[in-house]
Amino acid sequence: MASGTSRDVLGRGLSVLGRAIREQPRIFAVAVTGSVLFGSMVIVSAYVVGAVVGEVVVPAVARGSVGVGALALAAAALFGISVLRVVGIFGRRLGAGYMQFRLQAAYRRRVTRRYLDLPLSWHHRNATGTLLSNANSDVEAAWYPIAPLPFAVGTLVMLVGAVVSLFFTDWALAMVGLAVFPALFALNVVYSRRMAPRQARAQRLRAEVSGIAHESFDGALVVKTMGREGQETARFAARAGELRDALIAVGRLRGIFDPMLETLPSLGTLAVLVVGAFRLRQGAISVTELVTVAFLFTVLAFPVRAIGWVLAELPRSVAGWDRVSRVLDATGEMPYGDTTLDPADPTPATLAFHDVHFGYEPAEAHLPGVEVLGEVTFTVPAGKTVALVGPTGAGKSTIATLAVRLVDPRAGTVTLDGVDVRDLTAASVAATVALVAQVPFVFDDTVRANITLDRPGIGDEDVWAALRLAEADGFVAALPDGLDTMVGERGTSLSGGQRQRLTLARALAGRPRLLVLDDATSAVDPRVEAAILAGLRAPASGQGAAASILVVAYRRATIALADEVIYLERGRVLARGTHTELLATVPGYVDLVTAYEQAEQEREQHRTYDEVTPLTSGLEIEVDR
Repeated sequence: MASGTSRDVLGRGLSVLGRAIREQPRIFAVAVTGSVLFGSMVIVSAYVVGAVVGEVVVPAVARGSVGVGALALAAAALFGISVLRVVGIFGRRLGAGYMQFRLQAAYRRRVTRRYLDLPLSWHHRNATGTLLSNANSDVEAAWYPIAPLPFAVGTLVMLVGAVVSLFFTDWALAMVGLAVFPALFALNVVYSRRMAPRQARAQRLRAEVSGIAHESFDGALVVKTMGREGQETARFAARAGELRDALIAVGRLRGIFDPMLETLPSLGTLAVLVVGAFRLRQGAISVTELVTVAFLFTVLAFPVRAIGWVLAELPRSVAGWDRVSRVLDATGEMPYGDTTLDPADPTPATLAFHDVHFGYEPAEAHLPGVEVLGEVTFTVPAGKTVALVGPTGAGKSTIATLAVRLVDPRAGTVTLDGVDVRDLTAASVAATVALVAQVPFVFDDTVRANITLDRPGIGDEDVWAALRLAEADGFVAALPDGLDTMVGERGTSLSGGQRQRLTLARALAGRPRLLVLDDATSAVDPRVEAAILAGLRAPASGQGAAASILVVAYRRATIALADEVIYLERGRVLARGTHTELLATVPGYVDLVTAYEQAEQEREQHRTYDEVTPLTSGLEIEVDR
């Protein structure tokens, strides 16, 4: 079983290397050419050294004098060979390094591009730490054998040339070579078989350690507030200890086989000298030929190791490639159509759900899926505000993700201005609809960069207009560097309410025709929230609503501003109408809104509005709690 597994690893590893060669044939050809040049010069140098010893040194010792011309010729020959060897080494290393780094960069881009193409349901089934490992260490591992590969190919050419040279020199010495070289290959094969499971386990543990570290750092707030530092440290230490032991096992095996791989060529050289001395006494070979063969065995010891390096790294390469190809071969992407909406249309968009059904795929194929929405039908008319209200798990956030086509329905249609969103281009959807999520995400960059996102046509005037509409211009103006202020990773220098208003301004800066707010102002105090929503409904232009609005709402004040309220329970639309109408006719709606209001009042009792906190710069800004 072990050998079959090793043969499988060898075959799959060679397949990965073949893919690399097909993708970078020219660079590989340059690297192999350099390697072959180096190998050829190694063989030539053996003959030159043999000739120098047999034709220059030995006669000089016998005569008691050295011929200057012969010595100069020998020196020139050795110098020329050395120069060509340097050229070969340079071409081999430059080509191999360039090829390896190009492949790693290309596949990092492919993996990242694939992440962006795959739907959210796929991401929900895969840990973030694993995805980070796929794009980084797994890609590196997949192409790690590329560095020694050209050297190994050149070594094979060199070995063939060496064996041919041995047969031309003397059959007895050739037999010694035929015994040593297969022994070297056999030792490398055994080494690879023993190394395969160790390397695979080490690569798997690398991903697990990365996953635990990312989870602990990302959840630092929970870890610290719940007093779980010790437990998280112990969890990480346990898996890091397993990785340490796995790498030690790899190093231990390497420590056993490396001396053997180093010793075998030396034993071959000793055998050549013993057999060669006997053949020299018989007159079958000359001193020149004996020195040539002995020198050839000596210099071949290191290049032969290149083959071992490739074989030793194949298990790691296969493990990395399996993880990378799992991402590249993943299915479920959402192809876009070729229909576009008029980008110059200034009027608000109309959003409509028609008998929409949606369910999340199970984590494992044999498990049943979970239906979240069923028979959902409603419309957000152009320029109107529609509020989604319902208990936790009713499907409100799912409707928001369907509206911006982060996911597709299992059945039914979602349309923008009467066009199925699946028929629209990606650019058209992005230009028409903007989502402000429940949890704001802010990049570790300036305020300006977070709002513009390098989108063309958004200048500072547009940024400030969006900030004013989001009630964020005041605190941004008070920041040390204004729009150029770095906000820190995930916006750590800002409060929760400030981050929400910043992400709202980001959405507004793109002038969307439909704005989807998924509880996007929950961290903002009610007075600021009311001002934001009032501004969205009646912007400063005085020409009516700049966008249609679909808002997931909890606060009574927010709900009351909506033109229509959609009440959901268990993924179904149970009622629709104005806030006043639902209060009069739907008991479940009354209970829910009342519960929201009571909870809000309890929070308000412990809330201090417009608290001021000093920054390191000495300036003060408003902090939303």
